[in-house]
Amino acid sequence: VSLFMVILAHSVFQIWLYMRPCEQCVYIRFAFFCMAFGGIIAAIYPKNIGLKLVGYALAFWGTIQGIGYSLKLNKIHEAAHSDNPFGVQGCNPEPTFPFHLPLDKWSPEWFKPTGDCGYDNPIIPDGVVLSNLQKTITDFYQDGWYLWPPSHFMNMAQACLITFGICLLVLAVAAACWLLTLWRKRRSLEATERLACTGKHA
Repeated sequence: VSLFMVILAHSVFQIWLYMRPCEQCVYIRFAFFCMAFGGIIAAIYPKNIGLKLVGYALAFWGTIQGIGYSLKLNKIHEAAHSDNPFGVQGCNPEPTFPFHLPLDKWSPEWFKPTGDCGYDNPIIPDGVVLSNLQKTITDFYQDGWYLWPPSHFMNMAQACLITFGICLLVLAVAAACWLLTLWRKRRSLEATERLACTGKHA
């Protein structure tokens, strides 16, 4: 799910539909990548508790970071589309990623902000000739990214917030089930050992 969201944002909305990512948008991508990386680490050898713990930690951290970025972007979006010209804060063309990772320099196409926070409508470069399908879809999103653009229903930040929230819920349930399974196995092992000891004494 995380990789799908990143590829959708980059390959479809940024490259094909010319929606430029803002600072908070690239942070959201980073959060999705952290979740995906956590899943990959855990999948290397699922029976290894250490790898699984690292995978869960990365996934939970990425999800919580993503929720924070989405909330901030939604606040900026609401301010940008209100009558308050001073309400837009927290949008910088020079991103600062966690741990000071220079992702915007390592991979500018994926992590360098080129758009303004709160404004995610398509910006078609001069001289670009759109296909009929591209023109139809860019016209559909001319007022910005919404789940249903004609009615301005649910902006991108809100959609990402819901996605991160669902991922957090699924992660929590999966982690709880895994811990419960470990606890039951330990109880079963202890019971088996007690029976073995009782048999020897008898």
